[in-house]
Amino acid sequence: MKLVVQVKLLPSSEQAAALEATLRACNRAAGYVATIAFERGVKDRNGLQKLLYAEVKARFGLSAQPAVRVVKKVVDAYAALTAQARAGLLGKTTSKRYRTAMSTPVAFRPQAAQPFDDRCLSWQTDARTVSIWTVDGRMRGVRYTGAADQLKVLDQYRKGESDLVQRRGKWFLIATCEIPEPVVADPVDFIGVDRGIVNLATTSDGTNYQGRGLRRYRAWCARKRTELQKKQTRSATRRLARRAQKEQRHATHINHRISKEIVSVAQRTGRGIAVEELDGIRDRVRLRRDQRATLSSWPFHQLGQHLAYKATQAGVAFLEVDARHTSQRCPRCGHTEKANRPDRDHFCCRRCGLAGPSDHVAGVNVRNRARSAWAFVTMPVHSRT
Repeated sequence: MKLVVQVKLLPSSEQAAALEATLRACNRAAGYVATIAFERGVKDRNGLQKLLYAEVKARFGLSAQPAVRVVKKVVDAYAALTAQARAGLLGKTTSKRYRTAMSTPVAFRPQAAQPFDDRCLSWQTDARTVSIWTVDGRMRGVRYTGAADQLKVLDQYRKGESDLVQRRGKWFLIATCEIPEPVVADPVDFIGVDRGIVNLATTSDGTNYQGRGLRRYRAWCARKRTELQKKQTRSATRRLARRAQKEQRHATHINHRISKEIVSVAQRTGRGIAVEELDGIRDRVRLRRDQRATLSSWPFHQLGQHLAYKATQAGVAFLEVDARHTSQRCPRCGHTEKANRPDRDHFCCRRCGLAGPSDHVAGVNVRNRARSAWAFVTMPVHSRT
């Protein structure tokens, strides 16, 4: 499985100046290549490299391999844009957003991340330094630091490209690591996880991870965002960008903590993890206007991703099951009815009288569906018919 490890660079003032000049040169080159690719309709790697490789080297002062990486960066950007358009992430073909995205060349910020391969960047893990190509020549002995567990993974499993990133005057390298996947043990049972807005996650064991703190923090951020947007100044715009990043990091930290605890329990008890398959929920659910912002900023997808990769890394079985009626179905008698859930927090079966918190009942239903799905997956092929 692939993981990314982020380490912080500790360059001197001269090294930082060279790194910044390198980022700016590479992104100017990428912007030029993207414009030519758009105008001439050449967006494949071989064609674009044949067309612009020599010109990029001479015009922007790049060496051979950095010029190749710039061309690949542009090709990947156009491929990502095409994939977003096909998936409908840019809206309908008649929307303003779609027309703007598809009718203009891809643009690159002056300090956008730049990929480096092993020919441009080498790691000296024992000395905790890197040697990196810059427009001022090869720069050696650039120190880096990071969390102990991340550095261990980096030392053992780093493979492929690394991205040079600058954020708020600080420098980072994001490296790709290929970690061998452990064998997934046959689970003795499953932990069903129901994800929600009021309660971020509720397990079939009854453990509840409330989202009240996150909702209050986001409401406070929304008020501050409104105040800054009314000012309409450059400093307010910069503060808005910093606050957005801080809010995202806060939600990510909470999702990491919740997923780590759930995976730890599953690994210790020999069980698997099951979640609802919630793809396309924004297209299926129609909410009131005052609820739309909450749903759009709901980090349920990220929580599912964290659970999936942490479970894979720990050798824990992970399943996604059908999400339909998990909060309306009685796990004891199977009766399904909207009236079984009289309000958001409570469940009461109209047939057998089973009652309890609705999120806990949903988690139990997710667990039961995972049991059936796993039994089908592990069943011999000749026995499924």
